[in-house]
Amino acid sequence: MAKRKDARGTVILECTDCIRNGVNKKASTGISRYITQKNRHNTPNRLELIKFCPYCYKHMIHGEIKK
Repeated sequence: MAKRKDARGTVILECTDCIRNGVNKKASTGISRYITQKNRHNTPNRLELIKFCPYCYKHMIHGEIKK
């Protein structure tokens, strides 16, 4: 059976502060990433949400990245 083309797709959100400043030296190395879904018809632009970053130890803006 063929898959239908759906408007809702999976996106990956990545911490913008960790990318710019590098990761905090006290924490383990890495970049905070979240997986979520968005409706591509209602939100054609890149998605940005405020989420908690365990590496920065505070709430930061997480932006959509390419897969």
